[in-house]
Amino acid sequence: MEIIKAGQLFENVMKVKVFSIERCNTGIGNYVFIVTAENNKYILRSSLEKDAYENTVYLLKELEVCDIPIPKVIKYGQYDEYRYLILSYLLGEDIGKIYQDLKDSEKRQIAKEVVAIQNKVSALKIQAPDDWNWNSFADEMLGRAYELISNNGFFDVSKVEEVSNILKEMQPYISSVKPIPYLDDISTKNLLIENGHVSGVIDIDWMGFGDKLTFVAMTEVALLNMNLDTNYVDYLLEEMNLNSEQKRAFIFYCLLFCVDFMGERGTQYLDKVVPVNQEITDRLNSIYDYFMSQWKNLKKQMM
Repeated sequence: MEIIKAGQLFENVMKVKVFSIERCNTGIGNYVFIVTAENNKYILRSSLEKDAYENTVYLLKELEVCDIPIPKVIKYGQYDEYRYLILSYLLGEDIGKIYQDLKDSEKRQIAKEVVAIQNKVSALKIQAPDDWNWNSFADEMLGRAYELISNNGFFDVSKVEEVSNILKEMQPYISSVKPIPYLDDISTKNLLIENGHVSGVIDIDWMGFGDKLTFVAMTEVALLNMNLDTNYVDYLLEEMNLNSEQKRAFIFYCLLFCVDFMGERGTQYLDKVVPVNQEITDRLNSIYDYFMSQWKNLKKQMM
């Protein structure tokens, strides 16, 4: 969606004049804009997908009882061929953008706040889909990674096969996971920080049901992929007080996200292609090797 079209959409729906509008770099599956009108800021999201925001609106309504910082729904509907969602604007920057500027004490505090948010969400009485199965989560990620890596050709697809073999070893743990709700897409993005505290959780298009360790593993891989320290993840794990089986699961999930990140590289979403070059491939391969080494060391300790 062009900026001019987005401005027309906003003015027609909200009946106010747009003072400024800019497209956000984030948003792989949606067009996302920050709109200023009448001295207020808003987020405008748009998509060509039918019923693109029905689930988002439903989840934001359900999450209101949790008393967590989420945007309010202002308007949603259809304008020409686009579905749109207009949300309140929350102050703060994605944690990944300001991570290097955070003090260690702030990372620890943010970890406490994030785990508290996840605990509130996990207490919600939201039903998982009827066909929910935690094995399907891993199978679908591995299947997608295999297809994308095979098509894009930037990584060795045998890595996906290695992680698939680990999934078989993890079956007792995987089978024990319950369909507990959690926010599964907050890592170095979708988590806003202001003055060293969580100021917002955004882009809640779906809810995870299962093991909330996945959001921690995704954060770990994302931070390493950005050449940043992982102290924040250490504090998350400390707050969650993992047992030995959960520690093994965490390494498995890190490997799962490694191949998932590999699959995304070079893939086109809407009008954007996820960047890929030799430096990126070398770094992701190195991250994968690091976690595979950790997995093998854990296996030795169990013998």
